[in-house]
Amino acid sequence: MVQPMDERDVIAALGDVLGPSVLAAVQDLFRTEQDRLAAEMPITAADLAYGAEPRQRLDLYRPHGGGSSPRPVLLWVHGGGFVRGEKSSPAHPFNAHAGRWAARHGLVGAVMNYRLAPDHPWPAGGEDVGAALEWLAEHAGDHGGDPRRIVVMGTSAGAAHVATHLQLHDGTSPAAGAVLLSGLYGFAPLEDRDRLYFGPSTGDAERNAAAAMTETPLPLLLACSQYDPARFQAETLGLLAARFARHGRLPRFFYGSGHNHFSLACHLGTADTRLADEILAFIGDLP
Repeated sequence: MVQPMDERDVIAALGDVLGPSVLAAVQDLFRTEQDRLAAEMPITAADLAYGAEPRQRLDLYRPHGGGSSPRPVLLWVHGGGFVRGEKSSPAHPFNAHAGRWAARHGLVGAVMNYRLAPDHPWPAGGEDVGAALEWLAEHAGDHGGDPRRIVVMGTSAGAAHVATHLQLHDGTSPAAGAVLLSGLYGFAPLEDRDRLYFGPSTGDAERNAAAAMTETPLPLLLACSQYDPARFQAETLGLLAARFARHGRLPRFFYGSGHNHFSLACHLGTADTRLADEILAFIGDLP
């Protein structure tokens, strides 16, 4: 189903600006639908520890009805500018909506927290993604999931953490595929606010995931939005071009017309199913 025109008008008026007020406006736009999804798909298991640190926790959402066959697993890695973000919160249904959406469509949804900057700089986020994936590879079967079909999906800073994970593991990730929404991969200059996580510019060469993202054999689905700030569009375009130059073909790609940096993630599970359909097709086509 296509995006309703009233949503398009609101998001277009917000433009490509980032900030708390824009995020709140986007969340308000989808709150009714996400509250309905929250009532339909309650959490199955909360605060499962994938590591020793307090924020190394994840929640699980299982589809109704169970079934005898193990289900693919979708691990959601939230955004938040490297310094904030929660897997669930009493104040709003985001980021839990991604796990609920996965469960609605017959997947096991996992939604993780990770350590935050500035107390935990690079590569802490990527290490946490790897630890959560390893936990799921070991324990997903206990919750109806298939450890051979784990897809990791990150948005914004979360997508950057997935890229760091792939840089650190160099083809040995437990993931079967990755979905990356509007992330930072090393194809555009970092901004000052990114330095709270990535550190001083003297470390850019070491911390640049561009080569790993270009070379990785892991199947990828990339996405960015019409009203993403230019840097996120440049990152996505840079990775697409590098993948094409290296492999002779493009990875799967979704362009979120009518969406901005926040709504591309927040609308998952609503009446606009264009991105959702791409993700489900991507998962369904994995070996």
